[in-house]
Amino acid sequence: MSDNDTIFGKIIRREIPATIVYEDDEILGFNDVSPQAPAHVLFIPKNTVIPTLDDAEPGDAALLGRLMLAAAEYARRQGFHQNGYRVVMNCREDAGQTVFHLHLHLLAGAPLGHFGAIGR
Repeated sequence: MSDNDTIFGKIIRREIPATIVYEDDEILGFNDVSPQAPAHVLFIPKNTVIPTLDDAEPGDAALLGRLMLAAAEYARRQGFHQNGYRVVMNCREDAGQTVFHLHLHLLAGAPLGHFGAIGR
């Protein structure tokens, strides 16, 4: 399996469909196919595959920050910043990570309550 052979790699290459809601040179954002909130967007790096947050290195700091800023930019554009939103990154199986291509979940559009199982 190549470094970018996950379902996310296939979405980046447009080999499988996704509802893309955000894109820049480094980051792709698309709607989760099993949403856990009215708005549930995944943000992934397009050019670098890091399997989990635990695999990130100090040199990846700018990319990790860019993921957060892309999610915040999207949330502001959609008006989610007014009532709030959640950004989550799961790390490995026990946390619910099912695709091993680092990604953020942005959840918004309804009160989210306290932390708990939110899906992938």
